[in-house]
Amino acid sequence: MTPHATSTPQDATSGLAKYIDHTLLRPEASEADILRLCKEAAEHHFKSVCVNPVWVRTANRALLGTGVLTCAVVGFPLGANNTDVKVFEARGATMDGADEVDMVINIAAARALDRDSLVSDISAVAEVVHGEESILKVIIETSLLSDAEKVLACQAAVEAGADFVKTSTGFNGGGATAADVALMRQTVGPDIGVKASGGVRTLEKAQEMIAAGATRIGTSSGIAIVTGAAGTSGY
Repeated sequence: MTPHATSTPQDATSGLAKYIDHTLLRPEASEADILRLCKEAAEHHFKSVCVNPVWVRTANRALLGTGVLTCAVVGFPLGANNTDVKVFEARGATMDGADEVDMVINIAAARALDRDSLVSDISAVAEVVHGEESILKVIIETSLLSDAEKVLACQAAVEAGADFVKTSTGFNGGGATAADVALMRQTVGPDIGVKASGGVRTLEKAQEMIAAGATRIGTSSGIAIVTGAAGTSGY
């Protein structure tokens, strides 16, 4: 259910926490930072924490019994790894306890309109992720693609068996826009998730993304969003 932007702040953020992947992907993040992230996610009942693969075991242990999922990124942030490297990363992440995997596509293939390469890359990761009964989200990096390329990438993700398409890594410029989320939702239809990430720092921005069709929000400003404050980091 989409949160309402009326009445009290508590009403405005009711249910919003379950949209949020509480995210920390900075390369310098420490174990203490990850444990703090997990504690915050449990306190605010966020959907997941999203971390680099090296921290999956730490996060998974810290989140046991909280109901918060562990999400890992794969091929991050460039998507320029060979497919077998992404598969290896995804297998390791799920074996370490990742409930969800966010993979970056081969962006060059999308810009070349090479649908077959995209499907092959995504489906190989999907096979591993789904084999462990985990969820696959596919990052298409909207800021680097034309609308036609965004549509092609989303279509390839659906064909390859992805559970979600996702706007951005937050590392390559730009971020989520309502227009991109709406285009992605229109392309994938009602049964595939759409994750808006990159630059979502406020309650109003999160609500805008959800109104456009997002079913998940990736952000490092989750606490600010659910408390109605302004976040200071895009991802």
